Amino acid sequence: MTAAPSPSVARFADLTGDELRARLREALSLYVTAMRYPKGTAEQRAPMWLAHMLRAGWRSVVALDADNRMLGVAYGYQGAPGQWWHEQVKRGVTEHRGHEVAETWMTDYFELTELHVLPDTQGQGIGNELVRRLVAGATNGKVLLSTPEGPSKAWSLYRRLEFQDVLRHYQFAGDPRPFGVLGRTLPL
Repeated sequence: MTAAPSPSVARFADLTGDELRARLREALSLYVTAMRYPKGTAEQRAPMWLAHMLRAGWRSVVALDADNRMLGVAYGYQGAPGQWWHEQVKRGVTEHRGHEVAETWMTDYFELTELHVLPDTQGQGIGNELVRRLVAGATNGKVLLSTPEGPSKAWSLYRRLEFQDVLRHYQFAGDPRPFGVLGRTLPL
């Protein structure tokens, strides 16, 4: 008996906020599966994803199979003072690398907030294409993201895309895992 082939991408699509809201349950299910989070996480994250859709510069891109099922999802928006992630990262960069480095990175940036690909479709270039399409529409001079520390397919992807270290082994409030904050200039 052979394993069923993993689904392949039929198309990539930019989604409006209304379109992602209509598919939020599917997108959050993909997120929970890709991150191996416990059941119930989707319900906790839904309000945050909905709030993010209202931020300046918000964009979303998805990868869809031939049956219009989501294989990957990415979204982000313009980072700005007052946003939780911005304040956390700016404080960490200032403490560990200095005010000048923080000012360099924490102005005029697109925050790549979420990037997730179903595990059985990882390694096929989907994440790469999602990142490229997502940031191609950003008007900012830089892109920043955070990802859990440790060897992973995500780290490999970001290194191939020439993201550099902005802050390493950082702990966000409320999360015991260490994170790396990575950035690069735009366009890719």
